Amino acid sequence: MKNLITLVVLSLVSGAMVFGQSSAKTQAKLDQKAKELESKVIEWRRHFHQYPELSNREFKTGKMIADHLKSLGMEVKYPVAKTGAVGILRTGKPGPTIALRADIDGLPVVERVDLPFASKEKSTYLGQDVGVMHACGHDTHIAILMGVAQILSEMKSELKGTIVFLFQPAEEGAPQGEEGGAALMIKEGVLDSPKVDAAFGLHISSQTPVGTVTFKPEGMLAAADMLKIKVKGVQAHGSAPWAGVDPIVVSAQIINGLQTIVSRQLDLTEAGVALTVATIHGGVRNNIIPEEVEMTGTLRTLDNRMQDELHERIRRTATNIAESMGATAEVEIIRGYPVTYNSPELTDWAKPVMERVAGKENAKVIKAVTGAEDFSFFSQKVPGFFFFVGGMPKDADPTKVPSHHTPDFYIDESGMITGLRAMLNLTVDYMNSPMKNPSLGQKR
Repeated sequence: MKNLITLVVLSLVSGAMVFGQSSAKTQAKLDQKAKELESKVIEWRRHFHQYPELSNREFKTGKMIADHLKSLGMEVKYPVAKTGAVGILRTGKPGPTIALRADIDGLPVVERVDLPFASKEKSTYLGQDVGVMHACGHDTHIAILMGVAQILSEMKSELKGTIVFLFQPAEEGAPQGEEGGAALMIKEGVLDSPKVDAAFGLHISSQTPVGTVTFKPEGMLAAADMLKIKVKGVQAHGSAPWAGVDPIVVSAQIINGLQTIVSRQLDLTEAGVALTVATIHGGVRNNIIPEEVEMTGTLRTLDNRMQDELHERIRRTATNIAESMGATAEVEIIRGYPVTYNSPELTDWAKPVMERVAGKENAKVIKAVTGAEDFSFFSQKVPGFFFFVGGMPKDADPTKVPSHHTPDFYIDESGMITGLRAMLNLTVDYMNSPMKNPSLGQKR
């Protein structure tokens, strides 16, 4: 009897360990398959890098992804959100439904990196002829998720639950007048059929060393809003400014006033805020005071309450300054991407997985980033975990390497396997240890 009890206890302990995370055998198998597929993942990445396409124009990209998913025998929806693709892997066994997301669009940037697979593609953006480049690393995201799809399809009999592979177009923003991106995918039901329980996403980083993964709970990336202010004065001859109301001078005062909102009116110990006026247009001749000036800029916030407060203070500051100088100011604020919010509970759950994949010293909690990501729309609807994967050569200086969205943006491909292994392990571990009611994004 004593031996029987011992065997039962050992069996229960062993089962609990496997339920808490994937078994050591499964982890080893995932890592081995990732290593075997690494060269193919890099090959896919180079293809997408050489032939990038702009937002909502990813026709060849989307088709190649859809064809790959079909070849794996999974259910495929294509096109979704104009040019995206969704693959659904059903294991036939009960378990959670997990969404894995990769963005697929390039940018209107002319590549300067000397690579044999450098982009030579051209397109049209805002009526201008432009080069096209994967200057943000979305090509690596596509290739990594295609690799994850292939490996998990091969291991289908060992898995449980359902995996939804989201290959999302237009992360950089849909063209003017068009819908697109994560918001359109959600509108078309990608999180509802089947009903998704949790979502994972990654982003390569040119300024983070290869082999490293970084993340943080709660607000990881900022909300991004567009600001437009139109200042109307009274046109006059430049030799007699007293005969008019100079909207250029008014605009200068408004710009200075806006900066005091950040530096003097908001409690920056709560969360970071960035307010940038990036363009100012007015006038056509050196001796004519114009009637109107238009400014545009960007707002970045990491807290929903502070976002609302910033919007109100901008409107009040701009209109009151203009009125005090005899002019008027029309303020338009267009809400863009919300805060990319990592569920604290899901982040706590994911941390040991990330440490196991990258090593404890290479899995780091970071400060919030004021860049923005439309993965944020997914994590508003379902609990999400978003993380960065290092793509910078280990001997490089992060303060000197080219940043994202620039012609010299460069990724060390040896870092991609870390992203592949991370997504594989997060998925399989969550299948074995799903969370109950992890929190969603910030509430207003």
